[in-house]
Amino acid sequence: MEPDLISILLGSFTGLVLALTGAGGTLIAVPLLMFSLHLTVAEAAPVGLLAVGLSAAIGALLAFRQKRVRYRAASLIALTGALVSPAGIWLAPRIPNTPLTLLLAGVLVYVAQHMLRQSLREHPKDMTDRHSAPPCQLDDTSGRLIWTWPCFSALVFSGTTAGFLSGLLGVGGGFVIVPALRKATNIPILSIMATSLAITALISTTGVISAILIGVMKWPIALPFCAGTIAGMLLGRTFADRFAGPRLQQAFALLTGCIAIGMITKVVWSALL
Repeated sequence: MEPDLISILLGSFTGLVLALTGAGGTLIAVPLLMFSLHLTVAEAAPVGLLAVGLSAAIGALLAFRQKRVRYRAASLIALTGALVSPAGIWLAPRIPNTPLTLLLAGVLVYVAQHMLRQSLREHPKDMTDRHSAPPCQLDDTSGRLIWTWPCFSALVFSGTTAGFLSGLLGVGGGFVIVPALRKATNIPILSIMATSLAITALISTTGVISAILIGVMKWPIALPFCAGTIAGMLLGRTFADRFAGPRLQQAFALLTGCIAIGMITKVVWSALL
C-alpha cells in the first residue's frame, strides 16, 4: 500500500478517535505512525504534533464561540508550554529511540489506567466535584479566576510539563493539562476541556514551527496524515454524542493499553535479537 494512502487512513482513524474521546486521539497518532510506517519517535512526533495542533485548533475555535475557553489561564499555560516545547523538539533526535519509545509507552499506560479508573468510578454528576480549596478559585461576582501566587505557580508548572512532553513525544499535552486544571481550579469540566484544547493548539503551533525550522518535519507523511485526521474528526463529530459514556472510555483505555504493550514488546524483542 502506498505511504500516502497509509498516512490518510491512519489520520482518519486518529481523527475519528479524537472526535469520540476528545484529546485521546492525539495520544495514538505517534504510535500508529511508528508501527505502520516504521518511523522513530523523533520522526513521528512532529507529524503527530501538527495533527494535534490542527485538530485542537478546530475544537478550540468551536468552544471559544460557545464562550467556554478561559483565555487568561490558557494564555499563561500556553506561554510557558510554548517556551519549553522547542527544547523537547530539539532533544528528541538526540535521544536513542528505545528510551523514547519506552517513555511514550509509559505515558500511554498512565493515560489508559487513569481513564479506566475514571470511567469506573465517575458519573456525570461527579464531573464538577472538587477537593476543598484549590489554589485557583473563581470569583463569585465576576466569574473570573482570582490570581494568587499558588494559582500562578500551579498553572505554570502544568504548562511547562505539557510543553516539554508535547515537543519530545508529539502527544499534545491534554493528558497533563486536564487533570492539572481539575486539581488546581474549580472551573467547570466543560470549560476545562475547552481551555485544554486552546492550550494544546497554541503549544503545538510553537512545536510545529520549531520542527520546521530545525528541519525534522516529514512533509510527505505529515500532509496526508493531517488531511485524514481533519476529515476523520469532522466525520466523527456527526455521531459522537451517540457513543459518549463510560463504555467508550473503557474501550479507548483498552486500545491505548494494547498499543503500549505492543510498543514495549517490540522494544524487548528487538533487544533480544
